Amino acid sequence: MSLKIDRKQDVRTAHACTHNLADIPNGVTVSAADLVAGGILPEGAYIGVDEAGLYHLVKTAKLTEAAGATATTYKVAKGHHFKPGDFIASDAGAKAYAITSIDTSSDPTYDTITVGTTLGASLKAGDALVQAKAEAAKAEFKYVPKAVLGDSYPVEALSNHLAAAVTIGQFKAALSPAAPAGLRAALPTVNFI
Repeated sequence: MSLKIDRKQDVRTAHACTHNLADIPNGVTVSAADLVAGGILPEGAYIGVDEAGLYHLVKTAKLTEAAGATATTYKVAKGHHFKPGDFIASDAGAKAYAITSIDTSSDPTYDTITVGTTLGASLKAGDALVQAKAEAAKAEFKYVPKAVLGDSYPVEALSNHLAAAVTIGQFKAALSPAAPAGLRAALPTVNFI
């Protein structure tokens, strides 16, 4: 019989959630169908529910550089879950158009999302794009926000995810995914500091 000792160093993880005052009991099931396998379902992201009771990520992407009102390409931080064919807008009530392509390989620090027609909004670095329901002059979110993810989860292909869903709480904005003002206003019981 021999004794085996392994050396490990713990990795400190900074959490976005500072106060969870209320959540959905026993968590929720988040659909993996519209997520990018191998990515992260990020803590502080908004989720909404469909007619069948299955929850979905309200996709967002943070701009890494400014985009003018006539832009059709948007440089966004890696880690988003957008796919070609998804509709994007700068916020609810703004123009929404379909993503025609996403270049993920030209630069290791950002992806380039291309839409067929300009979104018509001047955006600065740090602003967010959000998933819309359909092409429209006045977009609606694809899923109405019901909660915010209370932790991060690795995305596995073909596997829905059981997740903590915070309905009343406080999160650090710097550690949460970027979101337009309209998305954060849609769930006023969650405060971002």
